[in-house]
Amino acid sequence: MSEAYRRSGVDLQAKEELLGHLKAIGRLATRPEVMAGIGGFGGLFRLQGYDDPVLVAGADGVGTKLMLAQELGDLSQVGQDVLAMVANDVLCQGAEMLFFLDYIGVGHLVPDEVAQVVAGVGRACARIGCALLGGETAELPDLFPQGGLDLVGFGVGVVERGSVLTGAAAKAGDLLIGLPSDGVHSNGFSLVRRILREGGLNLGETYGLDRPLGEVLLRPTRLYGPEVLPALRRPGVHGISHITGGGIPGNVPRMLGEGLMARFDRAAWPVPAELELLLERSGVARTEAYEVFNMGLGLVLAVERAEAPRIMAEISAAGGAPRVVGEVQQGEGVEL
Repeated sequence: MSEAYRRSGVDLQAKEELLGHLKAIGRLATRPEVMAGIGGFGGLFRLQGYDDPVLVAGADGVGTKLMLAQELGDLSQVGQDVLAMVANDVLCQGAEMLFFLDYIGVGHLVPDEVAQVVAGVGRACARIGCALLGGETAELPDLFPQGGLDLVGFGVGVVERGSVLTGAAAKAGDLLIGLPSDGVHSNGFSLVRRILREGGLNLGETYGLDRPLGEVLLRPTRLYGPEVLPALRRPGVHGISHITGGGIPGNVPRMLGEGLMARFDRAAWPVPAELELLLERSGVARTEAYEVFNMGLGLVLAVERAEAPRIMAEISAAGGAPRVVGEVQQGEGVEL
C-alpha cells in the first residue's frame, strides 16, 4: 500500500478492509434481478416483469442529523434515513424501489464506523425489498475536518407507465389522507441543533418522552413503501407528497395541479411530543414550524373520496395508521 498516500491522509489498506464488510452487506440486500453488485466498477440490474416500465430516480442526503448521531455515538440508524429520503420520494410517483447506491465522504476512514452506516442501509434495503447495488466511500482529508462525515444516496424505482402518479388526476373534493411520521425524520436538524444549544436541553433527559431525547431525535425516517404500495394496485390515489424540507406548505402543492389547494384540519392528527418540546423551548412560531418540520405527518395522499375507505383499509392492513387530515379544494397553496 502507498505509504506516501497514507501520509497525505488517505489509507488504502483501511479501504480494502472496509470493502470486505460492504460486500457481505450487499449480499443481504439484494433482488433476483441483480447481476453484479458491490465490488465492480458499476452495478448490473436486469429489468424484467413489466409491460411498459417507467424508471423513477431520486437522490437525497441525511444532512446535519449526522452531526447529532456522531455526538451521540450512534450511526446505526442513519442508513435507514438516507434510504427512506430517496425511497419515499420515489414512492410519490407510484414507484417501487429497485436498487440503491450510497456515497459516504469522510475526513478520515474508520472502517468499523462506515460499516455501521452501510449495515444500516443494507438492513433498510432488505426491509423494503430493494437491492443495495453499490456505492462509494471517499476519504477526503482536505475537504472534511477530522471526524467529518457526509451520507447521501441515489435510488431507482419502477412503475408501469399507466400507473405513474403525476398529480394531474387530483381534483377538488379529494380527501387528504395523512400517514404519521416517526418524529422529526431527517429535516430541520440545523434548527433542532440550535434549539438544543440555546434551549438548554439535555440529550440524556427524557422530558416526559418514552426514552431519552437524543434517542427520540435519532429515530430514523419511516419507510412508507410497504404501507402504501398495496393500495396503489387499484385506482383511487391521485397524488402523494413526502413531507420533507419545506414542511407541509412546501411539499403538498407539488402533488396538486393548478387551481387546487390543500385545506388541512390541524386537529386531525397529533404533533409529536419531541417537536412540541422543541417549540416550547425555542419560541419558534408554530406557523414557521410547519414550514420546517413535518409536524407529525410524513406522507400525505390525495385520494378519490369514494375510494378512501378501501385505501385506508389497505394501508392499515399493511401496517400503516392512516387518517383523514383534510381535503382538496379550488384555490391555491395550503391552508393549515
